[in-house]
Amino acid sequence: MRILVLGSGAREHAIILALRSEEESHAIFAAPGNAGIAREAHLVDLDPMDPTAVLTFAKSEAIDLVVVGPEAPLVAGVADPLRAHGIPVFGPGKAAAQLEGSKTYAKRIMDAAGVPTGGSVRAHDVATVEAALDRFGAPHVVKADGLAAGKGVIVTSDRAAALAHAESYLPSGAVLIEEFLSGPEVSLFFLSDGDHVAPLSPAQDFKRLRDGDEGPNTGGMGAYSPLPWLTERFGGEDEFVAQVTRDIAEPVIRQMDAEGTPFIGLLYAGLILTEQGVKVIEFNARFGDPETQVVLPRLIDPLSRLLLAAASGTLEDQPRPAFAEATAVTVVLASEGYPEAPLTGRVLTGIDEAEEVDGVHVAHAATARRDGDLVATGGRVLSVVATGSTFGEAREAAYAGLERIGLEGGQYRTDIAARVAQA
Repeated sequence: MRILVLGSGAREHAIILALRSEEESHAIFAAPGNAGIAREAHLVDLDPMDPTAVLTFAKSEAIDLVVVGPEAPLVAGVADPLRAHGIPVFGPGKAAAQLEGSKTYAKRIMDAAGVPTGGSVRAHDVATVEAALDRFGAPHVVKADGLAAGKGVIVTSDRAAALAHAESYLPSGAVLIEEFLSGPEVSLFFLSDGDHVAPLSPAQDFKRLRDGDEGPNTGGMGAYSPLPWLTERFGGEDEFVAQVTRDIAEPVIRQMDAEGTPFIGLLYAGLILTEQGVKVIEFNARFGDPETQVVLPRLIDPLSRLLLAAASGTLEDQPRPAFAEATAVTVVLASEGYPEAPLTGRVLTGIDEAEEVDGVHVAHAATARRDGDLVATGGRVLSVVATGSTFGEAREAAYAGLERIGLEGGQYRTDIAARVAQA
């Protein structure tokens, strides 16, 4: 197939690596891509936020499938003209992408579909924020209603900090004050063709910057898959996935279809396992980062076939996606100053040496070639991914690879998957 992947992060690199691993040889284009993606795909000087430019390129290059990686192009509606011109696109249209683009919209859909989630109040002013903070009590959860690159959420027992966070986002729109939900978190991806869903394997990510889940929220500092501890509570991963599919994914997809906004693409369910049962923290409208980096390396079926089936409305004709028993761990290397003010432009070394470690590969997130050097161009720079027969083996390999990489001021967590490796 001729495939165009929109995006420039480690998620898109992971998708392209999965496509490259298939027996079938694909012509893969990426816009705008990064230095790592450039080794696997033809980079295109194309703005993924420009629907007209994307459509023009897809038509001129006879693209068979467009895969939209990030949320911003989806919310901007880049998928709509592609779909209108009969080009299969994996990613929801502008209306359906509001499931991620507006947390208020997502809450309404969940309520209409009978999906379990925490209580919330939408606020446009400080007085409403203060009343909601007092109503729900500490710990306080405050979220920007729109897109915030994974940084629009604060969870704190400090009321003043929660109020300040809300005040920083109110000039741009509404904020949500939510009920605090306690329990382990799980990320579960579903492929959807608008009518049917196909679950992938669960993963767990680490949002806080520092070890022990300390520090500010980030876009994600690491992840692992599968989740063996689901057996203790649900009897196994399959049983957990079946429950979430039945109680959460399918009702949401049915509700959106009934409202005339079918969801075609990747439904990312951010879940929390409370004492009252599984509840939804949030939905995203695309593959998650860094969970994609540990889910896709375990996928046995050709990713291209699954994505095309979802984009073409034939997902029910495909068998449920199968996954290897191997474990996968990823650790994110971030720039100094991330997430508040990352220092970029610094030279990266040791990538090739890291990939010499058995079972390790590197997914580039924010890299570029400048004057012959590989440099960091953003906050989260790369993901070191390792697979192994056990979590201890995969974790050891990931950190061994990471130790070979040099980045002045680089920071990473040292406790990714530590608990599951010790179990």
